[in-house]
Amino acid sequence: MKPRLFTPGPTAVPEDTLLELARPVGYHRSPEAKAIFAEVSEDLKYVFQTSQPVYTLTSSGTGGMEAAVANTLAPGEKAVLLTAGRWGERWRGILKAHGANVAAVEVPYGKAVTPDQLADALGKNPDAKAVFATLSETSTGVGHDLAAFGKLVAGTDALLVVDGISGLGAMECRVDAWHIDVCVTGSQKALMLPPGLAFVSVSEKAWKKIDATPVRNFYFDLRRYRKSYAESDTPFTPANTLIKAQRASLKRIRAEGIENLWARHARIAAACRAGVKALGLEVFAERPNNALTVITVPAGVDGSGVLKKLEKTYGFKLADGQDTLKGKIWRLSHMGYTDAFEVLGAVSALELVLLESGYQLDPGAGVAAFQRAYAAAK
Repeated sequence: MKPRLFTPGPTAVPEDTLLELARPVGYHRSPEAKAIFAEVSEDLKYVFQTSQPVYTLTSSGTGGMEAAVANTLAPGEKAVLLTAGRWGERWRGILKAHGANVAAVEVPYGKAVTPDQLADALGKNPDAKAVFATLSETSTGVGHDLAAFGKLVAGTDALLVVDGISGLGAMECRVDAWHIDVCVTGSQKALMLPPGLAFVSVSEKAWKKIDATPVRNFYFDLRRYRKSYAESDTPFTPANTLIKAQRASLKRIRAEGIENLWARHARIAAACRAGVKALGLEVFAERPNNALTVITVPAGVDGSGVLKKLEKTYGFKLADGQDTLKGKIWRLSHMGYTDAFEVLGAVSALELVLLESGYQLDPGAGVAAFQRAYAAAK
């Protein structure tokens, strides 16, 4: 049986990218390695939609998040935290570990933090040094209005720091135009690579704050990365095999065009949501994003059991909910190297398993609704 990966990270990797990973390992300080690094760095700027350098860290996305916190905040400084799920809570954990004074704006899982809530928080916390937000909250499928957040934060002395790990490359995100001061992403989501690299963009406004903040770390000191970046290098041993493979996936994004990429993800996401609703199921997120569709498990259905059967019987691997949402939601990714027909197959397989589980539905309803919505969006 062919395995089909529909988790929101890691995601499927293109064959030409996988072939790059099979090549012999080269020396990471060679002229060739530096040329590849420079090429990847330029293509990352395109994906981030920024004129500023994008720094490459050999770590998971959480490492990039920790770098963002450790470099921009001194102990005791205040941060406004916008949290709508588990990854907002990841920000909270890192902020607490680094001694930040956290002023949290929290909403129930499935809902999004609104610009009005951020405006209120900024008014109540004029001494905040940074606002921490999430583009795509993968635990719930919520997407946030970062363009509106950026306008609000730009009028203050605070920085806008964004977890774009599961959204960048799947959803519209314009780092410079939206006044995002620090943006973090990871290699294993829409950038179509295995886990192992984090990427961090830093604005001029953010650099002023970083340079005025005492150094509190070694490996994640972005000043070191800035210095090495000028020579198309990294301060520590990079995962150079991953960087070389990332070049192939980034060239794929370049060839498609970033706006075409956003539009493709939006079209597939809308069709997937239509298919889900036609089955009598509910989309969990109040403000869904285009990286994944999160589905509420209907009453009387064994949510975790359905996922196990999907994988064992049909080869489709979707993700369960996390923590308190385990068994209560299904998370179906459609980011990166995934096309409409693959997602259509996932909807079809879900129909079959639900039918076999005794759930009442009209066979083919989800597939037909997906096709209609996809055709209408052309």
